[in-house]
Amino acid sequence: MTVSVLDIRQLNKSFGEGDETKHVLDGIDLQVQEGEIVSIIGPSGCGKSTLLKIVAGLDADVDGEVLLDGLRVTKPSVEKGFIFQEHRLFPWLTVERNIAADLNLRDPAIRLQVNRLIELVKLGGFEKAYPKQLSGGMSQRVAIARALLRNPKVLLLDEPFGALDAFTRSHLQEALLDIWRENRTTMLFVTHDIDEAVFISHRVVVLDPRPGRIKTIVPIDLPFPRKRTNRTFQELRAYVLQALEKSGSDKEDYEI
Repeated sequence: MTVSVLDIRQLNKSFGEGDETKHVLDGIDLQVQEGEIVSIIGPSGCGKSTLLKIVAGLDADVDGEVLLDGLRVTKPSVEKGFIFQEHRLFPWLTVERNIAADLNLRDPAIRLQVNRLIELVKLGGFEKAYPKQLSGGMSQRVAIARALLRNPKVLLLDEPFGALDAFTRSHLQEALLDIWRENRTTMLFVTHDIDEAVFISHRVVVLDPRPGRIKTIVPIDLPFPRKRTNRTFQELRAYVLQALEKSGSDKEDYEI
């Protein structure tokens, strides 16, 4: 029996007051099951990042509710890992200390977990390196490991590979799926990239623009590992593209 870890119910979000009110999200209903990867895709300004921040507990001024394991989300917590487009590492700390952050690396249990995660994100040999010595892709691997160290119930990713070149992005997509196979971490993943959404997700949620409403939810019924040249993959990719075009999105708003 599948278990709904994340339950978003009739979520509405607006900014401003009176004539200056800007409606960002309108009636978002979404359930994410345990161990599921769900991607959110849509044009710029449709509220994708705002939705992620609300789920993270960074914005509680909303109508509707977000439940995590049946409890209402009202503030940030270690149960929700958040990975931004920028890695946001501490430049004065090494890789291993960036991963541990405020935890005591001298604790044998913490040290063991940090070492395991370094191997999981394939950064063995770079434990003592500083962020300035890392590529953008390696820095994002550190950010992912840091989020996973807290063993979050849901990992929230806001276009984490958007600033990377296509080759590095492809490798990190594979790395993320390796992590999922190891931990079965529940993920909510915001992206502009149709190919990326189909490649990593169990379901792709397409949002209408301004205000953000769920246009359609596309199940990605393909086994892992996936091949982009697979005919069914290409058909699903085309279906998501068609849904975006029907939502009124401009092609400049997403990657195809």
